[in-house]
Amino acid sequence: VQLVESGGGSVQAGESLRLSCTVSGLTFGDFLIGWVRQAPGKAVEGVSCISTRDGQAVYADSVKGRFTMHSDRTKSTVYLQMDDLKPDDTATYYCAADYLVSFGGEMKADWATQFGAWGQGTQVTVSS
Repeated sequence: VQLVESGGGSVQAGESLRLSCTVSGLTFGDFLIGWVRQAPGKAVEGVSCISTRDGQAVYADSVKGRFTMHSDRTKSTVYLQMDDLKPDDTATYYCAADYLVSFGGEMKADWATQFGAWGQGTQVTVSS
C-alpha cells in the first residue's frame, strides 16, 4: 500500500486548504483511510476517517464543522477540505490506511492513529 499526500502549505487564519491523498496497492472498498496530524511537542491526533466502502466519514471534535473528508474512487484519492483554519491546526498531516475488516464497532477518527500504512506527510502552517 502506498499513500502520497499533497496540498499542504502556509495560510492565514480563516483561510482554506485542501489536502489530497492518492493511494495505490489497495482495493477501494476494502479500506479505511484517515488523516492524522502531529504538531511539534504534541501527541499524534486522528483528525478524520472515511470508509471507502460507503463513504461515511467521521471527524475529531477539534475539526468538526470545519473539515470535510471525501473519496473519489475513480481517482483512488481521498481529500480533506480544511476551512476556517486556525493556528492550532498547524501540524504535519499524514494520510493513513488499513483494512476495514480489522476494525469493528462505530468508526472513530482516532482509529487512523492505529493504521498500518502511512504516507510521508505534508506540512500545514496557519498563521494568525
